[in-house]
Amino acid sequence: MATHLAAAFVAKGEPLELQTRPTPKPGPGELLIDVKSVALNPADGIMRETGLFIPAYPTVAGFDIAGLVIEVGDNVPVDATDEVSGPVFRPGITRVAAYAASVMKACDPDYGAFQERCLLPWQHAVPLPDTGISWNHAATLPVAVEVALNAWDTLGIPRAGEAAAICADSGEGSQKNKKQKRDVLLIWGASSSLGTMGVQTARLLREDAASSVAAVYATAGAANHEYVGSLGANRVFDYKELQVVDAIISAAREDGLAIRHCFLATGKLAPCQAVLKAFLGGDQRGEDQKAKIGSAPIIPPDAEEVDGVETIFVVPPTDEMERLAHFRHCMGMWLRENLANRAIRPSPEPMVVGKGLGAINSGVDMIARGVSCTKLVVEVAE
Repeated sequence: MATHLAAAFVAKGEPLELQTRPTPKPGPGELLIDVKSVALNPADGIMRETGLFIPAYPTVAGFDIAGLVIEVGDNVPVDATDEVSGPVFRPGITRVAAYAASVMKACDPDYGAFQERCLLPWQHAVPLPDTGISWNHAATLPVAVEVALNAWDTLGIPRAGEAAAICADSGEGSQKNKKQKRDVLLIWGASSSLGTMGVQTARLLREDAASSVAAVYATAGAANHEYVGSLGANRVFDYKELQVVDAIISAAREDGLAIRHCFLATGKLAPCQAVLKAFLGGDQRGEDQKAKIGSAPIIPPDAEEVDGVETIFVVPPTDEMERLAHFRHCMGMWLRENLANRAIRPSPEPMVVGKGLGAINSGVDMIARGVSCTKLVVEVAE
């Protein structure tokens, strides 16, 4: 029986341990990936320390991977003539970035990222361009893209291209829709991995002529303002400034815009609520508009409720068919297209914390101490 090495979660609060595991065979609709790089996320540390999501030990977790398809199961699209419309996966040829499915599979260790061989549903993977993106850069993409796109869906923001269809269905002309382009998308914590991709995805919504999005505002530490601006933010504010809420509100009013949607990538909920509260009430068309916050961090149980401002935890769909369709859109469609046309780029830059699975513990420790405008990556194999 073939085996491989894994970094296993062995007990709550204990470091990951290297273990040898049997290499599984992919089932219907699945890929077996030769993992080359893994990127680390704050959730990895939370799971290690608290046992969140883990029903039994030992197990293998982790989310972000880049690697090579080495085996495919039945019902996986493998060539352009396949009756299933979708990505192309060729064993030994196709390079992918993927969102590991461990948490969606009750932490079945076969689906965890932190190992040399990983199973995953093909919908969770995106084939990478032939050139121009390294394993380390590719590993930074999956979670950031899924969460950012999910945030805008959760907040009810029409996807790029959908606004024109909605407008046509309602009988409204494109010229009328352009006059309605007065909404700001606010990304709080924009120098984080999720935040940088939030800015990039929001920029594409702003560039959609039929969308109501007129501007992208973001918060970040002063040292990262130029970088966040280069990703597409129209204005960047220092979240450490005591008057940051007033500054954001004043800027939007100066621009003649309204802020009713916020993606909280990282940071505190209260200032986001304070910004959105300032824009509650009727808009220029006399319509009542509710404000919404999509929160990547778990919403604290003692979080204050603000009338008119709804906070929603951003999480993938729980229904399996809905989840697979969601990931297929995020990975195989949106990300594949926008990597190919270079409309987005991996962000922020990866920092390699070590080579081999044994480096994951130290990387998770680094995240717990705090990192800014960088994505920590472990190189699993060449």
